[in-house]
Amino acid sequence: MCGIVGMVSDSPVNQRLYDALLLLQHRGQDAAGIATLDGLTFHHHKALGLVNEVFRTRNMRNLKGNAGIGHTRYPTAGCSSSSDEAQPFYVNAPYGIMFAHNGNLTNATALKQELYEKDHRHINTSSDSEALLNVLADEISRLVQGSSLTADKVFEAVRGVHHRIRGGYACIALIAGKGLLAFRDPNGIRPLCFGSYVNERGFTEYMVASESVALIGTGFTMDGDIAPGEAIWIDMQGHMSRCQCADNPKLTPCAFELVYFARPDSVMDGISVYGARLRLGEYLADEVARSINLKDIDVVIPIPDSARPCAQQLAAKLGLPYREGIIKNRYVGRTFIMPGQAVRKKSVRQKLNAMPVEFRDKNVLLVDDSIVRGTTMGEIVAMVRSAGAKKVYVASSAPRVCFPNVYGIDMPTRSELLCGDGKGEDEVARIIGADKVVYQSVDGLRGALSDMNPSIPDFDCSCFDGHYVTGDIDEAYLEKLEAEKREAKEADKARKAEED
Repeated sequence: MCGIVGMVSDSPVNQRLYDALLLLQHRGQDAAGIATLDGLTFHHHKALGLVNEVFRTRNMRNLKGNAGIGHTRYPTAGCSSSSDEAQPFYVNAPYGIMFAHNGNLTNATALKQELYEKDHRHINTSSDSEALLNVLADEISRLVQGSSLTADKVFEAVRGVHHRIRGGYACIALIAGKGLLAFRDPNGIRPLCFGSYVNERGFTEYMVASESVALIGTGFTMDGDIAPGEAIWIDMQGHMSRCQCADNPKLTPCAFELVYFARPDSVMDGISVYGARLRLGEYLADEVARSINLKDIDVVIPIPDSARPCAQQLAAKLGLPYREGIIKNRYVGRTFIMPGQAVRKKSVRQKLNAMPVEFRDKNVLLVDDSIVRGTTMGEIVAMVRSAGAKKVYVASSAPRVCFPNVYGIDMPTRSELLCGDGKGEDEVARIIGADKVVYQSVDGLRGALSDMNPSIPDFDCSCFDGHYVTGDIDEAYLEKLEAEKREAKEADKARKAEED
């Protein structure tokens, strides 16, 4: 999962791109980058680290130009310890293109081979984003031979991209001297929205971003979501065009975005993230009432932060007291997106602290957004018992995570998932040390999200139900993916050992 942003204006864009990346920091804490266009010259800076660590005053001064793109990285494919994998990526032909991508391609291996053997293009990193960029560049090159680039040709190039690649992707490309292109996969798995602002000079500025919070937080009005398969083109004069570029688009946005990743103050595909989490609390309350004697629950306590709305609504519906008993250190990153199991486990106690006054001699229902690997929740249960709780019940607003996510969330191997081998609620409770565990049902998840926007036909719930909407994932693919993931981890470990 990554955060991407792009902007076209008639004045410098570096500061607002930086501000937008800060608002998208929750989507990736591994690396960050910004590229700007000044006439026909690109300026860019990228490095490992958080946004406020990567960009210093000298870097910002060098990012000249009235158009640009930015990226904050959460590694899904490639090496997490190499700055070479940080985005934006660049190719010098045609024209010169800077590129940022959020998502994951499911046919990346075959695509890279095809690019080398048929298109004679070299991919220098293990990132599928670089492969995607080269597919786009190849499609544009083919269409502009002997002619100039037009909006229609840009859209035709995106049609070619859709035909050649598979997976979940939201992309922004900045083409030197021409304009900014943004497009979304035909299933709308990864989010992408756009907004505008008419400045004091009467120029209509445009911004494209992963989440609406980046638009609103930088003074733009959100105009809408880019539809699945759709592309928008904004030329350097600020004229925008839109076109549907997929043959059979169908909106199936990622449910995990709404459960966990997105900021609560964002709106995605017409769904308020905060409202969705409240609604999930109502559905989860029904599951809790069926599984636990409510007289045996003294208090409902959320695991901060994203589980808070769900826990509040659950407690209200069940008529149970709600308290804030776990305090979060906001200067420690999210454990789920930290690379390395040992790092995640060590950071839990640094990140969260239980207040004994809310736990001593009480039967507690802890509510979390999801239980993925179980490491964090096991540590929290032990911490809560140390704080004096008599019984510890756990409720998850998401269903059991049983399958790998192949569209851009870094949980690709079943061996990394607590329920990857089909464990039930009782076995999970035993492993994490809880008295009882209650999960949201898959039907409950779909119901809650559909209630928020009934026009959406379905959601990508592949990590919960094993149904992959792209139709190209089978057991052989998952086994190959797991093997590649193991090899990448070993290579990463060896590289770090050499550096030490």
